[in-house]
Amino acid sequence: MKYSIKMRLIIILLTLLSSTIFFSWMVNRLFLEKYYENYKTNRLGETYFQVNAIYDAEKILDLSLSFEQLASKQNVSLYIFDGFSYSGGIILETKFPTSLNESQSERLQSEIIDYYRKTRSVEEAGANDKESTQLLVKTDKYSIYRHFDSRLEVNYIELYGNLDSGDKIFIRSNYDNIAESATISNTFFAYVGIASIMIGSWIMYFIGEGFTKPIRELSKITKSISNLNFDNCYKEDRQDEVGELGHSINVLSEKLENTISSLKSANNELQNDIRKKEQLEEMRKEFLSNVSHELKTPIALIQGYAEGLKDNIQTDEASRDFYCEVIVDEAAKMNSMVKRLLSLSELEFGDNKPQFDRFDIIPLLKSVVNSMDMVFKQKDAVSEMYSKENCFVWADEYLVEEVVTNYISNALNHVERDGEGKKAVTVCVKEFDNKIRVSIFNTGRPIPEEDIARIWDKFYKVDKARTREYGGNGIGLSIVKAIMNSLNRECGVKNWDNGVEFWFELDTKA
Repeated sequence: MKYSIKMRLIIILLTLLSSTIFFSWMVNRLFLEKYYENYKTNRLGETYFQVNAIYDAEKILDLSLSFEQLASKQNVSLYIFDGFSYSGGIILETKFPTSLNESQSERLQSEIIDYYRKTRSVEEAGANDKESTQLLVKTDKYSIYRHFDSRLEVNYIELYGNLDSGDKIFIRSNYDNIAESATISNTFFAYVGIASIMIGSWIMYFIGEGFTKPIRELSKITKSISNLNFDNCYKEDRQDEVGELGHSINVLSEKLENTISSLKSANNELQNDIRKKEQLEEMRKEFLSNVSHELKTPIALIQGYAEGLKDNIQTDEASRDFYCEVIVDEAAKMNSMVKRLLSLSELEFGDNKPQFDRFDIIPLLKSVVNSMDMVFKQKDAVSEMYSKENCFVWADEYLVEEVVTNYISNALNHVERDGEGKKAVTVCVKEFDNKIRVSIFNTGRPIPEEDIARIWDKFYKVDKARTREYGGNGIGLSIVKAIMNSLNRECGVKNWDNGVEFWFELDTKA
């Protein structure tokens, strides 16, 4: 995930946010103080015109109060004089403020014289001493300076000019407050910027999570498809590009599953054709030989008992009924054997081609066991199953059911009590290496080792007497073997001390 979209999105957004904040902070730091200075200069000019306006207003009775209110609103020091003569260093009567005592008036006159001397030298000599006095604005009515008061060690922005009434005006505003405000603003902006980046990082994390979550889900689905697992699909109903991509992936998954199923069937059919061509003639000969051998006994019995009935060998009703029952029973056995032989022939000669589908084998196993519940009760045996809840496989469901039915029927025909006195048939499902192994175990006697290799042959019987007892003909395991060969999968048998285990394997991956 080193180069994940989520991390790229977060980094890009954070970079943009940080760059914007840093750029704003730099602009603030470089130009805010100058902006404040220009703003304050304009405010002094506005104050000048407002003083003129107060003079021109005929309805204002108390000029002093109006000037005081104006100075307070504009946050400046305002002085108005009725004239000024520098030759003798005398300032005439102060019109505003009127509350100055003699000492304050003398100090103010001294400062104004000193200020006037410096500003005249600046105007006349064009000086621009940044540490003392600097001309900012000059009009025909007033001049504005930035002035350093050496006594107080404070910078001021000051306006000196002539009012329309003929009086002189002097307005002063503290310049150091502007610099301090700019510094405070820059510091506060820096803190706000850091906090914004931290909060933005947290918000962008969740935004990035929201953007990339459906993409990660689609990535997971495509990985599942690449492993030929088509169970997962995109379920969100989104009306955007991600939703269209999810729908396209779902369609692709469905078509790919169908295509693989078709290819699996075609490949399996090809393998079966190759094998069957090699074995066809041999199987036909073997089939005819075995059928002739197996039909010989029931035909002889039917013929013998039928002739006995014809010749009236037995005259009593009970004997004739017995003869008829033997004939019917042997005919039914022949009919069952012929049907199974036909099924086996179809499998071996390729007339019954497997159709591969993906299905859950667990319900199939439970269904077969439940259908034989009556036989379990007759045999006084119990059924046991060990498996997980779901297990999907690729195979022909009908043929797999035939295999399971033959295995369980065979287990019930041979089940016996073990050392603990229990008769049981156990079904177990284990998964490994993209396969499953289904095993059916029955308690009882193991199969003799010399017979294990031949139990899959048609018509082979380990215990002929017992096979005849339950009506077997030695075809069931041959059908199992033929089905598993048609599916190109393995089957087998294993002896245990207390019974026999038959098993078969199926694919869980296409």
